[in-house]
Amino acid sequence: QLQLVESGGGLVQPGGSLRLSCVASGFTLDYYAIGWFRQAPGKEREGVSCISRSGRTTNHADSVKGRFTISRDKAKIAVYLQMSGLKPEDTAVYYCAATRRYGSSCLSIVYDYWGQGTQVTVSS
Repeated sequence: QLQLVESGGGLVQPGGSLRLSCVASGFTLDYYAIGWFRQAPGKEREGVSCISRSGRTTNHADSVKGRFTISRDKAKIAVYLQMSGLKPEDTAVYYCAATRRYGSSCLSIVYDYWGQGTQVTVSS
């Protein structure tokens, strides 16, 4: 059973930073594109950042460009989302997801495996 576990969420003040981790259980991530998504109360889920299988290509939503960075570890069992310059509008539950599908952008493809999510709250 492919499982993804997110961690690293929490409460942070505006302008602060957090690093989210997405760890695979029971498999390695080297054959999967990985995406980070978020869903705020009353809003639809949106794609935030994603990284290709090789790690050479990343994509970010316009709302987080220049503030968020996505990376893979060399052991190929974890993907990280480094978030800086956090704003109250970044408050949401953040999910990581994995897929073996292909598309023009890793933010636009269908993801098959999802974690349970980690809460990020940006507030003073």
